[in-house]
Amino acid sequence: MANTKSAEKAARQAVKHRTRNVALRSRQRSALRTANEAIASGDKTKATAAVRAAASSVDSLVNKGLVHKNKASRHKKRMAAKLKKLA
Repeated sequence: MANTKSAEKAARQAVKHRTRNVALRSRQRSALRTANEAIASGDKTKATAAVRAAASSVDSLVNKGLVHKNKASRHKKRMAAKLKKLA
């Protein structure tokens, strides 16, 4: 339990931030899964749109500081490579 008012406020904020961060990470994972499924389906136009949306989602988490830029780059690179094989 927090001992000071500032520590109580920090604890309240941590709960809010964690909730938001969990939701954003989940949204990103869903976008990556959707992109991979679209690539696996073989529909190039659908896959391209899904990869673009997933890359945008990953980049937004980098800007928020939730994902390291190298991890984001790795995800985008792998998606692009799979998309390129599709062509």
